Amino acid sequence: MSKSAKKHSEAMSKIDRNKVYQLGTAVDVVKQAAYAKFDETVDVAVKLGVDPRHADQMVRGAVVLPNGLGKNVRVLVFAKGEKEKEALDAGADYVGADDLVAKIQAGWFDFDTAIATPDMMGVVGKIGKLLGPRGLMPNPKVGTVTFEVGKAVKESKAGKVEFRVEKAGIIHAPVGKVSFDSEMLKGNLLALVEALVKAKPSAAKGTYIKKISLSSTMGPGLNLDVSDVTAQI
Repeated sequence: MSKSAKKHSEAMSKIDRNKVYQLGTAVDVVKQAAYAKFDETVDVAVKLGVDPRHADQMVRGAVVLPNGLGKNVRVLVFAKGEKEKEALDAGADYVGADDLVAKIQAGWFDFDTAIATPDMMGVVGKIGKLLGPRGLMPNPKVGTVTFEVGKAVKESKAGKVEFRVEKAGIIHAPVGKVSFDSEMLKGNLLALVEALVKAKPSAAKGTYIKKISLSSTMGPGLNLDVSDVTAQI
């Protein structure tokens, strides 16, 4: 058995796939089961009781995690004039207009999130087909198309996470790193779930949050007690 297979087997032995875990216990187990040499990301998957095929049941939004993501978020801003300076002063990594569009058209994507002022969307639209599939297209629904670029940059740097329900009705999002202490991970996960609850479509019927699972990048996933999680938000 290879070392990686052995480590994965050891990680699997630390969890019970048939068990539903309380949030506090789940976070501790995920941290203990992580075995990679790098600082693994802790991810959450939430199964929602919606049908994304219907526009009135789409769930999309963003939340600033209280304890950040534990990584340097590279922020690109499409802006000119005073807004360009505002973005730079707020800590944006790249700011520009047509020059950035040309770089992206040439295959450059060394950034994690893109923000644009509303007047720049005509320019950004030229690369919509390149940004969209990568989840990088600025969108007013998640606060990345705004004249308040300074605020948007600071939020992105602080750990703003965008979420959008997939075809299967599942939301995937990172909530931190394995190196975070348990309370930090719990706080981030609860903030995400609270944002999902607030984003519940009025057309959604029946049970809204059906299942929540937690895992690290390489580690096994485990199921959380939904009622325990929602009772804490």
